[in-house]
Amino acid sequence: MAHHTLTRARFFDGEQGLRLDVDLQVDTAAETLRLTHPDLPMGSQYWPLWAIRALSDHAREDQMILTRKADASLDSSLIMTARLTVDEPEMMSILTRLCPDLTKKDVARGTYRKVLTWTGGAVAALALMIFVILPRMADTLAGYIPIEREVAWGRTVVGGMERFLGGTGAGSLVCRNEEGVKALTAMTDRLTERADLQYDLSIAVFDHPMINAFAAPGGHVVLMRGLIEKADSPDEVAAVLGHEIGHVESRDVTRNALRSAGSAGLLSLVLGDFAGGGAAVLIAEWTLNASYTREAEAAADVFALEMLDASGTDAGGMADFFDKIAELQASDSGRAMPQFLATHPDSHARAHAARNFAAAQGYGTTPILSAREWEAFRDICKD
Repeated sequence: MAHHTLTRARFFDGEQGLRLDVDLQVDTAAETLRLTHPDLPMGSQYWPLWAIRALSDHAREDQMILTRKADASLDSSLIMTARLTVDEPEMMSILTRLCPDLTKKDVARGTYRKVLTWTGGAVAALALMIFVILPRMADTLAGYIPIEREVAWGRTVVGGMERFLGGTGAGSLVCRNEEGVKALTAMTDRLTERADLQYDLSIAVFDHPMINAFAAPGGHVVLMRGLIEKADSPDEVAAVLGHEIGHVESRDVTRNALRSAGSAGLLSLVLGDFAGGGAAVLIAEWTLNASYTREAEAAADVFALEMLDASGTDAGGMADFFDKIAELQASDSGRAMPQFLATHPDSHARAHAARNFAAAQGYGTTPILSAREWEAFRDICKD
């Protein structure tokens, strides 16, 4: 039997406050550490070397505090809380060399299963929040948010959109050519003249080549320069504008923005705190890439067609615009189309529906802008 030098150490049972100065002896043949003292049960305890662990959460480097893997306890139910303090350098060196798992961090049996269970529960709770609770909260809150607060939030979203698109500050991308703005106002006034709207609309054009338009909460609608340049007539632009106003009036855009904002956005809207610039940019990006349900898109199309008809504007402009979008989607350039257009319902079907509507209008329509106004509108982003 091979034994190493006998040394002294302090033993604490961890339960009854018992402190004993025990004798230690390593038996390399039996691969055990023997603790000896008259007050120990049977006078001794045997700790398998493979089951000894050194605690790392103590400050002194001139001693070693040992414990024993809990499920290795054979002779005492207190081993899992017992501590053995060794401060004799030679014994510390021997134990460091002979105990294979001295610094191992043990994980209690069943811990991984518990972690997986809790993780699964957390993921399920998160999914429930994102896909069920937040959408329902958004749908409910959209109908109760005071319009003035919604308008303020929408203004922040539009500002975030400018930053996202490369603008240097609020209003930096807004096109302000005087004659062009007058033409935009004329288009908006005629389009909405007979409409009973709940919002005071704020319509702007951004100096950006994207073929796009978007609505923000509170009656904000933005047209992109690229969309105006792609259109061949003011009636096409009016159709897009009417469609976005339809989303505004039904509060589709507010519900979408609330879902995009998540719980932080809901809280900020309730508290009226819209100062989070980074969050505003993120929400603005989601708003630009907004994907409404097909039902919401169809309803916005109907809203736009009815506005066009009430204003005496040819709904064929909507059909012409959707034909252009269908061509873009079919071409290589369609790969770079924004999510806003790529996820809308089938453009061919929408063009067909608009063309049928236009055929029923008869011949009582006139262009929404005169030729001179249309020319000025197309130059709205020029100095």
